[in-house]
Amino acid sequence: MSVKKLLLLGFLLSALLPMLMVTLLTFFEARTVLREEIVRDMQTRANAASHQVDDMMFERLQNIVSWSRLEVMDEVVIGDFDKRLSKFLNELKVSYRGVYQSIYVVNNQNVVIASSEPADIGKPANSGRQWLQISFANRTVRLYQLAEQKLPIASDILDVNQQKVGSLWVIFDWHAITKILDSTENQGSAAALVNVDDEAPQTRMLAETKHWKKIVAAHDISVDSVIQPSAEPPIFNWVVSIAQYRSVVMAPVHRMGYMFILLLIITGVLAAAFAAPLSGRITKPLARLTDYANRFMRSSQSAPPVVDGPIEVRALSSAFGKMMDDLTLSKENLTRAAKLAVAGEMAAAMSHEIRTPLGILRSSAQVLAREKGLSVEGQEVVAFINMETERLNKLVSTLVDSARPRQPEFALHDIVPLVEHAVAMLRMQANKKDVNLAMVVKSHGEAAVAEQILVECDAEQITQVLLNLLLNAIQVLPTGGKVAVSIIDAQDHVVVSVADDGAGVTEAQKEQIFDPFFTQRPGGIGLGLAVSKQIVTAHFGSLTVEKSTLANTGADFRVQLPKRQLLNDA
Repeated sequence: MSVKKLLLLGFLLSALLPMLMVTLLTFFEARTVLREEIVRDMQTRANAASHQVDDMMFERLQNIVSWSRLEVMDEVVIGDFDKRLSKFLNELKVSYRGVYQSIYVVNNQNVVIASSEPADIGKPANSGRQWLQISFANRTVRLYQLAEQKLPIASDILDVNQQKVGSLWVIFDWHAITKILDSTENQGSAAALVNVDDEAPQTRMLAETKHWKKIVAAHDISVDSVIQPSAEPPIFNWVVSIAQYRSVVMAPVHRMGYMFILLLIITGVLAAAFAAPLSGRITKPLARLTDYANRFMRSSQSAPPVVDGPIEVRALSSAFGKMMDDLTLSKENLTRAAKLAVAGEMAAAMSHEIRTPLGILRSSAQVLAREKGLSVEGQEVVAFINMETERLNKLVSTLVDSARPRQPEFALHDIVPLVEHAVAMLRMQANKKDVNLAMVVKSHGEAAVAEQILVECDAEQITQVLLNLLLNAIQVLPTGGKVAVSIIDAQDHVVVSVADDGAGVTEAQKEQIFDPFFTQRPGGIGLGLAVSKQIVTAHFGSLTVEKSTLANTGADFRVQLPKRQLLNDA
């Protein structure tokens, strides 16, 4: 096979094989991203529908509890029933425009004594089997079994002695929930409201759209709404599920695949058309160079041919090397820009999200300080608020002004009051979680009376480190946990230990725990320990985490700071 044909074949292979691999990789990556985006859209719609359902039911609970406390319900207490109460119930029903099918009041004998439907007065109330009992706004609300798109809800009417004299009933039209599910549908999808606490098929499925069973039977893509973590447990344990035909979900992916195939075919045809003349231009200087090599063996006086091929190769090599250098430089610039962008976003978020509540706290503390009857303890708390809001405002300003922390302003400080101050500021937060927060001072490992332990440091930055460690320990501990803060005064250094009896830190987590943006706590951003590590390092000290002495699984964060013999020098 001639060199021209080999170059033609090599050029086609070198052009088509990478193109094929890149096309396949791009297709599979794009398919994954597209599918994730579609699933994310389904998840968003499911979460939105779940919030709407919860809001709808929360409003129903608010309605029945607030109505049962109205003065008009005193007619039930005194036993004076006239048309006024029934008229009021009918006005409530009409004002909510079909949300309630009926609203009525029953006495303790379960007989309807007032109703938005006059024909029901005097009849016994038919509630069915109780489904849920909920404590809402200091009242007990009962939900009964859903039947025929009707959900009975009841709340007791109490007299001044908190004795039950009757019950207020509303019949909620469940079609309102179905309409919420219908609003989530698009092409080839369906939705359902599922009770996750009940495994019985007849009670587990609370509502569904028209094509739900058909789509689910086809084993296509489905997602459930996610209950966001919060301090308060959810009132209702149900989720909204959205299912969609796989063919509908993957239709954009298939269209994208056909476009990639067409692009590959067009690329192959164009490559073949351009490769033929190009291979001829490459082989001609090679042929002249081969002829020169053959003639050179016979006569060393042969003049070298004018071959521009090697010059172009050398130029291409030089250009390629320069291109690689430029790419490396561009990559470094891109990485640096990405880090600066993250720092800028974080600084902007902190400036917006922290300065607003800081201003409110500062204004509130200033108003509170002007109170004449403020106790000594209250004055101390107000001073803490003013002092710490000012300190936090300075920290936010520092982060906004520059992406790097300021250098420590060293001065001689007693470490004991710094630790006591940090413990005092977080004492109230620890008490709220029933966390035992204790402090002890040791001299060479032995318990000692709290004396001056002088360390040359930046008091504000060291206080920030202590607050970060204490706050982390309090936040990760369950109710009734324990945090022990100890100061160990050694000969040439001081160790401040913050130990807890919580879950502790695994060996794998130890390697990353001080990295920026690494966090195991929901809602955390992972900067506290990273900033603390940076501050301690700037103080020529060390921040480490060890196994706690309080429990087998706890964590012990140790801040070691060197002593400066400034007093002796003086």
